[in-house]
Amino acid sequence: MKFQLEICATTIHSAINAERGGAHRIELCDNLWEGGTTPSHASIEKAIEQLSIPVFVLIRPRGGDFTYTDLEFDLMKREIEHCKQLGVGGIVSGVLLPDGAIDKVRTKILMEQSEGLPFTFHRAFDQVPDPISALDDLIELDVDRVLTSGQECTAAKGKALIGDLIKFAQDQLIILPGGGINIDNIESLVKVGCTEFHLSAKEYVQRNSIYPIKVPMNGSADIPEEKLTVSSIEKIRQLRSTLDEKA
Repeated sequence: MKFQLEICATTIHSAINAERGGAHRIELCDNLWEGGTTPSHASIEKAIEQLSIPVFVLIRPRGGDFTYTDLEFDLMKREIEHCKQLGVGGIVSGVLLPDGAIDKVRTKILMEQSEGLPFTFHRAFDQVPDPISALDDLIELDVDRVLTSGQECTAAKGKALIGDLIKFAQDQLIILPGGGINIDNIESLVKVGCTEFHLSAKEYVQRNSIYPIKVPMNGSADIPEEKLTVSSIEKIRQLRSTLDEKA
């Protein structure tokens, strides 16, 4: 069985570490602390220049919910157009209706805008009221992957639903677990049938400056700024080795 690691990278440093550690692709995004938003065009361009593995890009204009105004939706379509021009390997996006169901019309438009690039429906899926019905909608739309934590805070806690989704999908699309995956719990996800895994493999490294942090720039004293967060080459290597042994 072939397993794949997708690393969620918010910086070019993390993206490079992902490839060095043995990741199969990255999902490039920004502002992970609010669930991820679309990265800058320069970040996308530089990642594609530096990496040989595919670069998937998150298309999400803001944090919060996944029901967008016409202006926000137009922005999403334009971002996809830029991504195609830059040569990305795939698109990660999706839209919900006000009641939380899949917005099939708008999601289909985003897929058509992507013009055949692999399309992952992101963790908006974890907000839907009926996950099986929502998965059926996404199968009908012919998306390639669904990123989900199984509607729990972590994929390990949501593994029962993830296993049910895999059985329902029956190879019509890939269920991509994401949320708190690490070396200690990845095997539990393998056991329910997962073949691809989404994680950041983060670690904290020393920041470049030596001046003290007086006021948090992220608006929260709970998020440390004394060090920088990057994807760990060693953690990714360990995860890759664990999966390779089970392949």
